[in-house]
Amino acid sequence: MQAVTVYFRWLDPARDSDLPLPAYHSELAAGMDVAAAVAEPLVLEPGDIRLIPTGFAVAIPAGHELQVRPRSGLAVKHGITIINSPGTIDADYRGEVKIGLINLGQQPFTIRRQDRIAQLVLAPVCRADLRVVSDLDATARQDGGFGHTGI
Repeated sequence: MQAVTVYFRWLDPARDSDLPLPAYHSELAAGMDVAAAVAEPLVLEPGDIRLIPTGFAVAIPAGHELQVRPRSGLAVKHGITIINSPGTIDADYRGEVKIGLINLGQQPFTIRRQDRIAQLVLAPVCRADLRVVSDLDATARQDGGFGHTGI
């Protein structure tokens, strides 16, 4: 696999020196786990939506995005997921990366400093060239959608 350089900056290196860099946790992992930079434990009650700080900013190369995705264990075991999944961090954004979490579970969930709360996936971006036409080409599916093929 070819690596693409993403520039990374701690916003307050003295405060956040205890936090790990986003990291791949297996040889073929697609996503880098990202840690919470909360100062104090934060309780997400069922239904709560919160922006969780990470303490860092990035510079993503043109033609790429960082997708913010849920961690499967948090989602399946606790109902903790990304509210706008997948979230997108655009190549021209330079502010703090924050993770929008929602608790879809039945129980309160506590987020502590250094907890791995999401994963970041670097992905190429293609831009659309929209062209207005009077008709679209025909397909076997046509306008069938939302369950038209059955369960």
